[in-house]
Amino acid sequence: MPWRESLGRLPGVATAREYQRGWLRTDVTAGLVLTALLIPAGMGYAEAAGLPAYAGLYATIVPLLAYAVVGPSKILVLGPDSSLAPLIAAAVLPLAAVGDPESALALAGVLAILVGATLIIAGFLRLGFVTELLSKPIRLGYLNAIALIVVVGQLPKLLGFSVDASGLLGEIAAIGTSILAGDSTPVAAAVGIGSFAVIMAFRVWLPRVPGVLVAVVGSIALSAAIGLDEEIGMVGALPKGLPLPQFGGVDWQDTLALIGPAAGIALIAFADTGVLSRTFAARRGEEVNGSTEMKAIGAANVASGLFGGFPISASGSRTPVAEQSGAHTQLAGAVGAVAVLVFVLVAPGITAYLPDATLAAVVIVAASALIDVRGMVSMWHMSRVETGLAIAAFLGVALAGVLQGILVAIGLSFVAVVARAWQPYRTELVETSGTGFHDVARHPEGHRIPGLVLVRFDAPLFFANGGIFDDYVRSVVARAQTPVAWVVIAAEPITGLDTTAVDELVDLDRYLEGRGIRLAFAEMKGPIKDRLVQFGVGDRFDATHFYPTLDAAVDDFHRRAHPREGA
Repeated sequence: MPWRESLGRLPGVATAREYQRGWLRTDVTAGLVLTALLIPAGMGYAEAAGLPAYAGLYATIVPLLAYAVVGPSKILVLGPDSSLAPLIAAAVLPLAAVGDPESALALAGVLAILVGATLIIAGFLRLGFVTELLSKPIRLGYLNAIALIVVVGQLPKLLGFSVDASGLLGEIAAIGTSILAGDSTPVAAAVGIGSFAVIMAFRVWLPRVPGVLVAVVGSIALSAAIGLDEEIGMVGALPKGLPLPQFGGVDWQDTLALIGPAAGIALIAFADTGVLSRTFAARRGEEVNGSTEMKAIGAANVASGLFGGFPISASGSRTPVAEQSGAHTQLAGAVGAVAVLVFVLVAPGITAYLPDATLAAVVIVAASALIDVRGMVSMWHMSRVETGLAIAAFLGVALAGVLQGILVAIGLSFVAVVARAWQPYRTELVETSGTGFHDVARHPEGHRIPGLVLVRFDAPLFFANGGIFDDYVRSVVARAQTPVAWVVIAAEPITGLDTTAVDELVDLDRYLEGRGIRLAFAEMKGPIKDRLVQFGVGDRFDATHFYPTLDAAVDDFHRRAHPREGA
């Protein structure tokens, strides 16, 4: 039946059909470990967006369950995010009734639905190709920057104080000032650093035991036993209740006012999610279709908005926790969502004894897994240009923000591509004994065929390099040691052609024609020949100008130059 076929194409259903029994333990463990982070993170980001803290739980539970069914990435963790929180606040708080958090939440729900609808439409329009612009250098720089941002943001909690600063540099300066001023709380610092040490110790000596879970449970037990909740900051008890639709008081005028902010939030949410999804898929040897991912994030946002949540995206801190805890599939996120729901309904008071410092240690350990100094060093040895792009992405994301940093890096990537195409490799080809025609710079033992010049140009021909191509061919002809009768272009690397380049080809042909030299092409691709016809120069460059191979062109040159020998 058609509906069964459609259901079978859902990524979550496809994963379930291929599920291996050996994955179950690690998926469940990873989901339970995630729970310790999902609860406080969701509540904290909800408050940062100017919304009730419990909304962060709804914006965690519902999107994770939805993504487990429709999400193509097997370990991506969705939920409230720090990069979206200020944008949500700026969009809904001016429209909400003063002092009415429920009004703000209703508006945030509508905003999430608009964000989701935008992403779903873009996904069906196959706009997910934008993830193809996120090259390895961009992903490498992005992840290192996200790791630094997360670690710096958690240091005050780890040491038991808070800072009021914006931007990475501002936070670093404020943290340094606070530490020098003695603002750290010794007990909180001991708990935070101790939790960090426990997690790292289990990772080194007992990697099969989830050190994160040990640290969280241990710190809760210790806090309850000796009354630490009276001395240091705690996450706090959970609210009770199920996620329900909350749209009271929102009219069409409010909805129209939210369309613009929704488009901006959708762009940032997908830019952030696209990088994470593509990066973690690459680390696991998997592939993720950008348009499918876009639709999945859209569906998760719609679900969040319908059931008391707000706009969400992938999490740069919670996803590595899932990875480090051994998650294999979307089941880990679903287990985390169900566990959060169980806590909300059954044991909302447990997190009242979870120290903020322990949570900070969990986040720092998870974020540190994203740091890839070895990758940066390796890239430096392979390509200085790509290393520069990675550094640009790192600085852009760290100093300007996720979207701005990615856009800067993509822009620089385009500049690098244009630069390479503008000054491509070009060479004269010479004949070598028994092996065909090769680069003269690599085969100085090769010999030129008297009267014939062979040239290769390793790039598409377009406005930026058409003149360079023309000048190079003329220079090779000018320095030829014998009179030139033919010029043959080895055209296989020429994969593109624009009108400016066609004009340069015509000028070159006229220049050579005026000197009695014939211009021909070998191995030119059919679509490029079609463009010559399309651009109106098919008569000048008719079928006699083209040869299927270099050998065929050289053989025809010999036949025409020495007709009796050819006969």
